[in-house]
Amino acid sequence: MPHLLHALPELPRLDLIGAIDVLVVAFVVYQALMVVRGTRAGHILAGIIIMLLLYLGASWSGLEALRSVLSFIVPYTGLAIIVLFQSEIRRTLARLGRKRWFGLGGEYRNPESTGEIMMAVEQLAQQRIGALIVLERDIGLRTFIESGVHLDARISRDLLLSIFQPGPPLHDGAVIVQKDRVAAAACFLPLTTNPGLSGKLGTRHRAAIGITEETDCLSVVVSEETGRISVAAFGELARGLTPAEVVERIQRHFGVQRPTSVEIGEFPADIPLSSGDEAARGERVDRL
Repeated sequence: MPHLLHALPELPRLDLIGAIDVLVVAFVVYQALMVVRGTRAGHILAGIIIMLLLYLGASWSGLEALRSVLSFIVPYTGLAIIVLFQSEIRRTLARLGRKRWFGLGGEYRNPESTGEIMMAVEQLAQQRIGALIVLERDIGLRTFIESGVHLDARISRDLLLSIFQPGPPLHDGAVIVQKDRVAAAACFLPLTTNPGLSGKLGTRHRAAIGITEETDCLSVVVSEETGRISVAAFGELARGLTPAEVVERIQRHFGVQRPTSVEIGEFPADIPLSSGDEAARGERVDRL
């Protein structure tokens, strides 16, 4: 028995550097799993892991035919991961770039014209006119601005109401706001492919979620079907919010410590905002 113990390889001692190494690897793996959680990439990653386990099992058990077949596939796994997970990799790198490590980095700025935006959103919701307004934060939206009609106009309630009125060419698409200016209108945004979302979500809401998956912006959506106001940030959508709740989410998203003086009127009484009205929400389709 002692000679068997001597035959086993000696395990390396866990010192401080080794412990730090293990913690960093665990953190990286955890962040990778969080990125693909709830997306179709998660199922693809599970399939790749199963294929690798099959290859290891075939090599260990001597199944040469299976091992030979898998040996032609496994070497290309790294390339397949880059191609299949390019959007997730891009999103992760963007998140790392915008993090304020150890308190360093610039402070977020609240949009200067939140009051004008909310007055327009409240009136659009009352009239049940569809709208999508994207507020830029740290990551630039130049690529998406170039897809629309360049305006570079000072933001105002009247301007937003004019853009989203049904009929004119600028009605469809999104408005992108940079600080206190409307950078562009009728912009095309990427649609989310998250399979966990409700199938009743329309194109406007999916675009609002999709742009927040790619960048750190915040999207405000008005449904033309129900008149409800929704806010999307970091790939999550909160529906059926009051104007005051929208202002609070904007301030929280942009790192505002104290509320600004934004006057918000009463939300239309004919549009229910009860948080328990989930069944009624599910029966309506938010159309573009």
